[in-house]
Amino acid sequence: MKHLVLGLAVAVTLSACNNSAFSISDREVGIDGDAGAFGTAVNQNLAINSDSEAFRIDLARRFAAEVPTTVNFAFNSAALDQQAQSILARQADFIRQFPEVRFRVYGHTDLVGSNAYNQGLGMRRAQAVVAFLSRQGISRSRLEAVISRGETQPLIVTEGRERANRRTVTEVSGFVEDTPGELIGKYAEIIFRDYVASAAIEPTIGGITGSELATGQ
Repeated sequence: MKHLVLGLAVAVTLSACNNSAFSISDREVGIDGDAGAFGTAVNQNLAINSDSEAFRIDLARRFAAEVPTTVNFAFNSAALDQQAQSILARQADFIRQFPEVRFRVYGHTDLVGSNAYNQGLGMRRAQAVVAFLSRQGISRSRLEAVISRGETQPLIVTEGRERANRRTVTEVSGFVEDTPGELIGKYAEIIFRDYVASAAIEPTIGGITGSELATGQ
């Protein structure tokens, strides 16, 4: 009877894992790296440990999917309002998870004013973001305020004031240099931590957990 109950518990757990309501964030860490082909997971690990461009792009996509990458500004201002600070706090939470990764901040403006003035204003906005992130415990060696894109890349093309264009964008830019061992060790630490966290989520069926079925409670 005990073996039957344990078997039922395993079946329930597997069924819950295959349920469409099971969140992507609850899946086993690394599952996306194994498409079923021999050596796929190994090749992914090699790419990660060699600072490959593919991993940078993959992490950039994850960053953009998990946190807002853009903050906006008032007209002719580089001050961070409450909404901007809230977004940047979320960015900092993500960035702290990846101590081996560098990030770049681009500053933008709307089309009001001269190009030269807007270049400087965009840079001040990028620098304001870098300063805020550094106060959240992020090393400045991992943050870069690049030459502003000024008014050259508006989201909305208009000659007037447009808040959507007055923004900074934070992006993954690469890996910390001269730390060949850190990337392997730190990434392994991150994967292990995420794996343990994912295992703490116990699926239920009808309000009953798999462990409760196994113990007969």
